[in-house]
Amino acid sequence: MADGFAIYPSLKDKVVFISGGATGIGAAFVEHFAAQGARVGFVDRLDQEAAALAARLAGAGHPKPLYRHCDVTDTAALKAAIAALAAALGPITILVNSAANDQRHTIEEVTPEYWDNRLAINIRHQFFAAQAIAPMMIAAGGGSIVNIGSASWHLGQGGMAAYVAAKAGVEGLTRGLARDLGPHRIRVNCIIPGWIMTERQLTLWLTPEAERGLMEKQCLKEKLYPADIARMALWLAADDSRLCSAQNWVVDGGWS
Repeated sequence: MADGFAIYPSLKDKVVFISGGATGIGAAFVEHFAAQGARVGFVDRLDQEAAALAARLAGAGHPKPLYRHCDVTDTAALKAAIAALAAALGPITILVNSAANDQRHTIEEVTPEYWDNRLAINIRHQFFAAQAIAPMMIAAGGGSIVNIGSASWHLGQGGMAAYVAAKAGVEGLTRGLARDLGPHRIRVNCIIPGWIMTERQLTLWLTPEAERGLMEKQCLKEKLYPADIARMALWLAADDSRLCSAQNWVVDGGWS
């Protein structure tokens, strides 16, 4: 984690659950919360990458994150992983719903089974993780849920209708959960990332032409990286944002 950014005392020793934490933006969440002294539990399907991340952070002197293998589209497995990590780390009071998959697809190739899978990986698990963790937050007297949306549907992006439908739904889910959980001092917010330069994006889609187009459209002429999203999540999880809920927080360099 780069020097010169904020330290949040209220995050030290907090228990955080992060889905999709082995690579990309999810790994940045794991790293940044661990660097704040939080006790982090995370799930993913990429065991080798997850183990390397946990070892690297422990080697840097941070609390070693605990990892459980989990396919978040399997709701029973997700709930079991949450319960196991809470038993090991303590009651979870910060939830970051990061797992997602923005695989491109044409309208013609989408089947009902594919549609259901895209919703399962991009929105359904966010609700069921919140459902499983909310009782811990209520018992603790409050908590913070950070959902991850996408700028793609705000931009009217095509080529992945199931993904943009799910990500649009995340914003509605955020507002509904915020209303229901607010009386328990649980805050629910949504981060809307722009085009974040993960290894996946750099490998699959960031051509020189695409980068030029992006820089023309962004107000700030710099590429965004996973750490830029992680720092927003830290603030939303910390007591510094204690009266912020039911909101969308756009981190896209002024793109959308």
